[in-house]
Amino acid sequence: MQTSENAASPIAQRAPIQLGNLLINFTTEFHRIWDSKGSNSKPGSFWRPTPAPDTLPGYFPLGDFVTPGFDNINGNTVVAVVCEGPAEDGDTSKGKALSAPEDFERVWKDLRSRADADCTIWRPIPPAGYVALGMVCSNGRDKPLLNTVRCVREDLVVASSVSNRIWSDSGSGASQDFSAWGIEPPSAEAGEIYFSPGTFIGVNSHDRPAANTVAYSLRMQIPLQVARTPEPPALSGHESPTAEEMATITQTVHLPWFAVIDLNLTQLEQFQTSPFYRLERSDRYVLVGHGHNTGTIGQTFKWTAPRVQRIESLEGFTDATTIRVASEWPLYVSNPMSLHVLLSSAIRFSAKLSKAFTHTENSHIGWTTSAAVEVITRIAKKTSLAAYVIESDYKLLREDGTQVANDVLYTDIDSLYLTEYPAETDCNVLTSMQQVVEPVVTDTAP
Repeated sequence: MQTSENAASPIAQRAPIQLGNLLINFTTEFHRIWDSKGSNSKPGSFWRPTPAPDTLPGYFPLGDFVTPGFDNINGNTVVAVVCEGPAEDGDTSKGKALSAPEDFERVWKDLRSRADADCTIWRPIPPAGYVALGMVCSNGRDKPLLNTVRCVREDLVVASSVSNRIWSDSGSGASQDFSAWGIEPPSAEAGEIYFSPGTFIGVNSHDRPAANTVAYSLRMQIPLQVARTPEPPALSGHESPTAEEMATITQTVHLPWFAVIDLNLTQLEQFQTSPFYRLERSDRYVLVGHGHNTGTIGQTFKWTAPRVQRIESLEGFTDATTIRVASEWPLYVSNPMSLHVLLSSAIRFSAKLSKAFTHTENSHIGWTTSAAVEVITRIAKKTSLAAYVIESDYKLLREDGTQVANDVLYTDIDSLYLTEYPAETDCNVLTSMQQVVEPVVTDTAP
């Protein structure tokens, strides 16, 4: 029952997510293929993503979309669509990112369901080296055209599992059982996002599919821009330096709209107004202590270095955005509004920021430890020395530059930097300090 319901006005073309020669974009436009009206099953309808040729030329769906209900989903549901892009750096050795299926295998037909129209569900059969990410519904018994969907090269996807049941024909009276299930991506590796495109897996049962049921999600690297780090401060005399150096934006990651919960916007508004969010990290050197040894022998100096990270600030940021800075997300969402939006999304995802960006190369425990530390060093005679640590400030910004949620602050104790005056060269200063007077770091202040 393919209807002629009016689709929403197409959204202007957005910059795609690119992984090699695979281009990923999103559409809010669909054609209704079939619904369960007339049968005694719960309401359900199947829709074909139809990316507009003027804004998304060359884009194809990866499978159809199923929803519990009969409402028109145009303009209020977003799913991923794909396009063949240019070979990365001209390297064509891996082959095309996309391929049409070689054939379709029938999974279910609604024979004797008493629905107003016939329906058949098909599984695309991919060529060697490619995988299918979803299934296709036809209004009738004929196989879909091979050009209906695209399969994806297997190195561009990640094996996934089955999530929630979306719809089943229970009560329809059909001679064969059927249920449609969502796709759950696995835990993301650092610096990557795994996400289901909004397709479904169908099985001939009303029960949860077996754990080894084949399913796949798309994957992307989280785009990272690295800028110059701030210049380390240097003592030019014996006078005490300023407490804080100028902050510099050193790293920026770009997160797609579906990986961020913005409580001030619906997901459709996010997609329309801020398809990407910027998480900026600014670094600056903060003075831990300054000592001037006016004597004729070396002296020991001790300072306390406070940490600015606070667990309540980190949790507030996560509650408002779902982003977990120090680990994978979405794993924990305490805000009921965030949880509702997350679970109602057609696109499920798992994301994890890179360890270098989040200061978690060695351990994530530093994010939950706010206790000050003690720094002890020995200053040579007639010498001044200053000790610094790097403080990072994280801000989440929409595309228009407005900020989402609170700042998140982090003191990197491992970044302890020493500078002295007078000094022969920076290299000699650091080497002598590391060898002769190793800084002592403890978990508590005096």
